[in-house]
Amino acid sequence: MKIEQLYTGCLAQGAYYIESEGEVAIIDPLRETQQYIDKAEANGAKIKYILETHFHADFVSGHVDLAKKTNATIVFGPGATTDYDILSATDGEELKLGKLTIKVLHTPGHTLESVTYLLKDESGKDYAIFSGDTLFLGDVGRPDLAIKSDLTKEDLAAMLFDSLRTKIMPLADDVIVYPAHGAGSACGKNLSKETVGILGEQKQTNYALRADMTKAEFVKEVLDGIAPPPQYFAKNAMMNKMGYDTFDTVLKTGDTPLSPDEFEALANHESALVLDVRPQSDYIKGHIPNSIFIGLNGQFAPWVGALITDIKQPIVLVVPEGKSAEAVTRLSRVGYDNTLGYLEGGMEAWKASEKDIDTLESISAEEFANRAKANNINILDVRKDGEYNSMHLENAQHLSLDYINEKMNEVDKDKTYYIHCAGGYRSVIAASILKARGYNNLIDIAGGFGAIKKTNLPTTDFICPSTL
Repeated sequence: MKIEQLYTGCLAQGAYYIESEGEVAIIDPLRETQQYIDKAEANGAKIKYILETHFHADFVSGHVDLAKKTNATIVFGPGATTDYDILSATDGEELKLGKLTIKVLHTPGHTLESVTYLLKDESGKDYAIFSGDTLFLGDVGRPDLAIKSDLTKEDLAAMLFDSLRTKIMPLADDVIVYPAHGAGSACGKNLSKETVGILGEQKQTNYALRADMTKAEFVKEVLDGIAPPPQYFAKNAMMNKMGYDTFDTVLKTGDTPLSPDEFEALANHESALVLDVRPQSDYIKGHIPNSIFIGLNGQFAPWVGALITDIKQPIVLVVPEGKSAEAVTRLSRVGYDNTLGYLEGGMEAWKASEKDIDTLESISAEEFANRAKANNINILDVRKDGEYNSMHLENAQHLSLDYINEKMNEVDKDKTYYIHCAGGYRSVIAASILKARGYNNLIDIAGGFGAIKKTNLPTTDFICPSTL
């Protein structure tokens, strides 16, 4: 028996490779599937099953492409309907993989078709669960992502309560838990940084598995504090349900070098979005006017999905040397398949062609503190609500990057703003979006709030209402 977790940090997502006696099952594969084929071939094995725990909302799975390339059977849970061939497994159905048995446990709640796959070893003993978004380490899946369902999030939360208590909690404490996500995913609230755990530990530490918890208490706690899902979630789920263009086609089209003139023509005449994925320090020093910055060195794919509202938007890329294929790949993971090419030679080629270049003013936290003490300045904090509520600068205006497209009118184009996040990545994203919409009086604070806290500028700490 061979089990391997293939974890992708940018998506906080775990895919799984299971092998026994030359037969392989892949659970929740990424969009780029050649890695699984290569791994199986290297082991002299054949992919038999592609097991999907549910219709994923936070990424586009590679199940359709992988099935076409391997003739493997795609398996979903009960009630799943798709525009391609699948095995819609029944609750309790068992799949044979070499000497192993994989039992399908229908665990609705996160979505209606959600399943947990229970792996039994060669002796028939329960060995591990691949819990998808039903059970995470430290949390459970959010119950507000059902596709075209008449059920409310409260209905789904109640289903999740039952699923956990009838299908998961009765299992032995030594069963290994392999979840679909870890910390950083928007599919839950309090996910652990650990990506593999033991069920007994979760029974002791996971708030959602408390033995004395009532269904009403569970519903209230699991729904408390859930932010609205990013706009791309429903679009990704529909792609996973209906199918999509092959990844090979998307990569071939997107990984196309463009001269500065070709690049400019696509941006001007084809309404292509210029997406700059270089490090923020490079973007600050010089970038194409009206380009949007979302760097590959951060949570690239989730921010693309949250901020570029049209998933079919034509995109042209400014990339670090040798990173074009990676950028196209990571865009495709969240369904942005309409990349038209990248600027060959990067900004050096753009400069050599004597085309316009813009910059973003950026100052240190120390310089910012000096200016703040001497003048009445406008501060724009683009961190998440929880970060801002925990601690922020006095008189800072809050505009979470997540909602910048909807709340941009709260920023005055005639004012100068000093803009910061926690470390410097998100503030440059926000500044690029604002600049592209005509907000030109922006100054980035390098190092973000982490650097600002080291100055002696006054901050406001969160005070729990219950203590007032």
